[in-house]
Amino acid sequence: MPDSIPQSIDAFLASVELRAYRMAYIATSNKDDALDIVQDAMIMLVNKYSQRHHSEWPPLFYRIVQNTIRDWYRRTSVRNKFRQWFSNAESQNTEIEQDWESQAMSQAVNIKKNPTLEQNQNDKAMVQLMTELNHLPIRQQQAFLLRCWEGLDTKQTAQAMNISQGSVKTHYSRAIHALRSQLGEHYGE
Repeated sequence: MPDSIPQSIDAFLASVELRAYRMAYIATSNKDDALDIVQDAMIMLVNKYSQRHHSEWPPLFYRIVQNTIRDWYRRTSVRNKFRQWFSNAESQNTEIEQDWESQAMSQAVNIKKNPTLEQNQNDKAMVQLMTELNHLPIRQQQAFLLRCWEGLDTKQTAQAMNISQGSVKTHYSRAIHALRSQLGEHYGE
């Protein structure tokens, strides 16, 4: 994340929209749901917090994103209970997982038309990271994304996730250890 925060709400939202989408997509594995989450978070930030100082926007925005993702999980949980009554939930989960993996693979392959060996290895490592992130518990996943990808410090991450700084450290540490053990050969590249 850049050291300076844009002073206009439009510039701030433009600077975080793609990263917020990626976070929501990793959490939901669904493009439409991820877009809805980001759009809802942006609207809420503008409607309720645009008058706050621009330095407060990142933790507020990511807290809204986190809350919206949690709400999505709650709604999905209720919907899935009804779906289980009518179909085999295990086959649905397998199809969703395979669909997400195939999308991630096609995105990684399409990054460059003429990938070098190094780019190809990086693409494979990124696909593996995305797959492993998808398997982390949501709190660990979000702590990792906010700390590593967004560059928020422990205090800002705690504000965004609405948890204590100690909990952020715990979730982040567990995420790092899980990713290290799962990524093996890709770790550190």
